[in-house]
Amino acid sequence: MTTPPSLRADAARNRERLIAAARRVFAEQGLDAPIEEVARQAGVGIATLYRRFPTRDELIAAAFDNKMAAYADAVGVALADPDPWHGFCGYLEAVCAMQASDRGFADLLTLSLPTAKEFEAERARAYHGFVELIDRAKATGRLRADFVPEDLVMLLMACAGVITATADAAPGTYRRLLGYLLQAFAGPGAEPLPDPPTPTAMYRALLRLQGR
Repeated sequence: MTTPPSLRADAARNRERLIAAARRVFAEQGLDAPIEEVARQAGVGIATLYRRFPTRDELIAAAFDNKMAAYADAVGVALADPDPWHGFCGYLEAVCAMQASDRGFADLLTLSLPTAKEFEAERARAYHGFVELIDRAKATGRLRADFVPEDLVMLLMACAGVITATADAAPGTYRRLLGYLLQAFAGPGAEPLPDPPTPTAMYRALLRLQGR
C-alpha cells in the first residue's frame, strides 16, 4: 500500500518546520537546548519530531547543513585571495563571526557528528582547505612556522567561550581576542611555542567537551 500524497506532503512540511525551529532554538540557546522546545516552536508533537529525526545528532545536522557548507566555502574564498596572509586572517575573522551570530554553530564547530556523513564531509572539505591555506600563509613568511591545524580548534574553543560569556553584556568582545591571537600567529619575531597537542589528543578533548 502506497503512502497517500497528502501524508507525504504533511511529512515534508513538518520536517521543514522542525528544521526552521531547530535553527532558531539552537541559535538562541545552543545545542543543549531542550528538544521539546524545538517541537513546540515547530507546532508538532515530540513523537513527530522523533519520527523525522530519531536522534539529536540528525536534527543538528539537518539544522546546520547550510552553515557547515558556508563554513567550508569560506576556506575557498580565503584560498582565492592573492595575499595568503590576508586570506588566512580573513578566514579566521569570518569563522569567528559565524560563531558569534549563532550559539548553536559556535557549539557545533567544536563537536563532531560521526553518523552525519554528508555533514562531516563538508567539515573535512573545510579542514583540507585550511591546511592548504596554512601552507600558503607560511610560504609568505607572515604566518609563524609552528602553526598547526589543531591551533584552529584551540582558537574556536577559546572564541566560543568568550562569545558565550560576553554575548549579552559585551557583544563583539571576541574580536579583541582574535586580534591578540592573529598578532601571536604572525611569523616575524615569533618565539617558540610549547609542543601542540596531537590530532588524536585534540579529538579526545572534543569528545569530552561534548560529553561522549
